[in-house]
Amino acid sequence: MPVLTVDPRAYIRPSPSRGHLGGVTRTTNEAVLLCEAAGYNIVIVETVGVGQSEYLVSNMVDMLCLLLPPAGGDELQGIKRGIVEQSDLIVVTKYDGDLIPAARRIALEYTSALKYMRPRSRLWKPKVKLCSARTGEGLQEVWETMVKYNTVFTEKGEILNKRSAQHRLWMWSYVEERLIALIRSSENISGLSRELERAVVQGDLPPGTAADSIINAFLKT
Repeated sequence: MPVLTVDPRAYIRPSPSRGHLGGVTRTTNEAVLLCEAAGYNIVIVETVGVGQSEYLVSNMVDMLCLLLPPAGGDELQGIKRGIVEQSDLIVVTKYDGDLIPAARRIALEYTSALKYMRPRSRLWKPKVKLCSARTGEGLQEVWETMVKYNTVFTEKGEILNKRSAQHRLWMWSYVEERLIALIRSSENISGLSRELERAVVQGDLPPGTAADSIINAFLKT
């Protein structure tokens, strides 16, 4: 980051998540498109976390890269299984000094674990690489892997297909988000919504039935 901040060819745009789940904000997708339109041919999206629900970013990028420290706690980072299955490249960081043995062990464990996971694409099997930001060890190999991924998917036309599917997905995501906002802000059904919420919390009404009632009431307004 210290290098990028002083590079005139780089542009950094921080985006507070404001509690939005998925590791990205609502407008991250538009920010990516804006950067591409401005002429930036490499766009990196860094998420706020790597929990099991934090891989929504995979629906707005060409390649999902998971960075893992060598001393991350439990074996195979079990809680990250969801995002591991979505990843195209896993990079074990801090591959330097006393952490080299631990980094190698983690890399081997993930390499073995990936053998039992079905790849997201028939064109690519997820890779595991080691690197150190401090010494630069492995960075070139990581970049070459990313370039190879892009080349393979571009030649097969899968990049365009993937982006088209992502745009369709985000269109409906915006529709859902907007509709929920309209329903929550509607004064005509606010009283009904509170009553149904209490009924659901008390166990007097199934959530699905309550949801149908709210939707039907909103459609009649």
